[in-house]
Amino acid sequence: MALSKTIKDDYEVRTEHKHINVRTKTSIMEDGKELSYSYHRKVLTPDLDISGESAEIKALAGAIWTDAVKKAWSDKLEADKE
Repeated sequence: MALSKTIKDDYEVRTEHKHINVRTKTSIMEDGKELSYSYHRKVLTPDLDISGESAEIKALAGAIWTDAVKKAWSDKLEADKE
């Protein structure tokens, strides 16, 4: 009877500002069978520090968060303050 924990991310890109919705599934396994699981969700926006994210998420953000996308997001945040 061996217990293990597996963590897996899936994601989708939403909105014109390329927000990355990340869903992390944590599974508790016993001898290859899933005993229980839980989900944690978060949204990453172009102004966030993503240095603590997985290599896959960093690569995705690097590909879609162009300077134009970052500027559009920054402009939206400024407009929302007014």
